[in-house]
Amino acid sequence: MPELPEVEAARRAIEENCLGKKIKRSVVANDSKVIDGVSASDFEAALLGKTIVAAHRKGKNLWLQLDSPPFPSFQFGMAGAIYMKGVAVTKYKRSAVKEDDEWPSKYSKVFVELDDGMEFSFTDKRRFAKVRLLKDPASVPPISELGPDALLEPMTLDDFVASLSKKKIAIKALLLDQSYISGIGNWVADEVLYQARIHPLQVAASLSKECCATLNKCIKEVIEKAVEVGADSSQFPNNWIFHSREKKPGKAFVDGKKIEFITAGGRTTALVPELQKLSGNQGAKELSKQRKQSNRGKGNQDGSDEDVDEPETDEDNIAETIKGKKGRKPRGQVKKKLPAKRKSEESDDEENDDANDDDDDDDKIQNKRSKKLTYDKQSKAGKTTKKKVQSNQNSKNPKKKSN
Repeated sequence: MPELPEVEAARRAIEENCLGKKIKRSVVANDSKVIDGVSASDFEAALLGKTIVAAHRKGKNLWLQLDSPPFPSFQFGMAGAIYMKGVAVTKYKRSAVKEDDEWPSKYSKVFVELDDGMEFSFTDKRRFAKVRLLKDPASVPPISELGPDALLEPMTLDDFVASLSKKKIAIKALLLDQSYISGIGNWVADEVLYQARIHPLQVAASLSKECCATLNKCIKEVIEKAVEVGADSSQFPNNWIFHSREKKPGKAFVDGKKIEFITAGGRTTALVPELQKLSGNQGAKELSKQRKQSNRGKGNQDGSDEDVDEPETDEDNIAETIKGKKGRKPRGQVKKKLPAKRKSEESDDEENDDANDDDDDDDKIQNKRSKKLTYDKQSKAGKTTKKKVQSNQNSKNPKKKSN
């Protein structure tokens, strides 16, 4: 999806090609899901004859300043994009508009023709974008609710460390929160955390000052580099995890190291476990968990009976209870169940003793079975008798026919 670098590339394209030019014609789609709070005809009328004075961006939002309000504002959503006829803006997956497609695209939501013949269009195939007409876009939601822009308003290290120390949530979830820092989306968050060698699930408040400093530096470097190349991913550095994010698990590697995929902040997240490890209490818990899993796996391999199958039938449950009461031993001296191979090597005397115990248990089980069967038969007989009596009564008292 478009994040800060992609939206900034669109802003710069408008700034370089459209400023000072008058809007000659506009076509706004009749799509109330995307065109928010205004009719298509009113939107078109508000743009006609206006001159584009500036192009602004905050986070993943773009708006055009005209020579008089209201101003068009674009929230890009999952697949929003700006296209210009004859001008390369930026390309990214899901925008779904090709150079040889019809112009303007069938996915166009706002098409604008300028007085010098320049044309541009805001498109959105998936219809998660929002296009609004606002008197002052920066003073109302969603732009007014955004945190500092990751490119234009970077936090100082001291402010960054202080703010993270108060956040007891996973660091990736925090980076995705647009009210905390605006402009960072899923791929940028994965990249900066990989470059900083920080696990996406690490609690923000648990990060050391050194980790905070590294993360702050990586946010700046990743965003500046992506903006520098116009958000053209083919020009991103080869050592970025970005190039393998879309690959299938087991086939994704960066610098020869395996990439794994988890869910963090509600989003699919790429990380390199070898380099991005949980630290502090989280790291200790994770290590303990891994050791338990490893021990469990070894136990299964060497045939140990740590995980004994529980009885599958009621009779087995009863037998187990009886045996437990008869053969109960002091605490700490519980007899461990022997594997099948060892049982075959036991003496005949021990087998006979066990057989006698089993016979006693079987007798008790059989008695319980007999009682249950007797009760069931009596219950069924009672129900059958009631049905017969009811049937005889109905035959003796037939309903009178109505005249």
